[in-house]
Amino acid sequence: MGHSQAEKAENRERILAEASRQVRRDGLEAVSVGTLMKSVGLTHGGFYGHFESRSALLAEALERALLEGEAKAKVAGSDRPQDFATIVRSYLSRAHRDGRESGCAIAALASDVARADASSRDVMSAHIETFVATVAQSLGGNEEAALVAVSAMVGALALSRVVTDPARSDAFLKAVRDHLMLDVGA
Repeated sequence: MGHSQAEKAENRERILAEASRQVRRDGLEAVSVGTLMKSVGLTHGGFYGHFESRSALLAEALERALLEGEAKAKVAGSDRPQDFATIVRSYLSRAHRDGRESGCAIAALASDVARADASSRDVMSAHIETFVATVAQSLGGNEEAALVAVSAMVGALALSRVVTDPARSDAFLKAVRDHLMLDVGA
């Protein structure tokens, strides 16, 4: 018995939503097709009816994770352009650090994507450029300052998530936040 197109689309959506969650939580390499399919109540064999390859799934799941992070940041800042101080304070906050599964997928997955195939790198590269453009706009078009700020923010967030001492983790966020606000945002 065949499946309706609507049912197939619903199953594909469930697979993609779960893959996006797993990518954010565990990284690209941790996603197993068999485990993923089992987690959504489908068979391993049915995977290829929805995606051409694991690589194609990962690129789409990464795209979704990045879009969800951007949407969350946009809701926090409404539809009007954010000022630099708001971007920095929001990005380099404890809440963002502690929200690994819902926070910035760039900071969470950059090292994974650096080792991934070109399609995943292309996906993340486009989102990095969007982030740089947003920050540059908040700095009056200063792209060089935006490159420095984005690099510092992503690095500080990633390192603060690794450090196990809460005070030291906070120190990474505060030091970069304070530096950016003084030197770049002034």
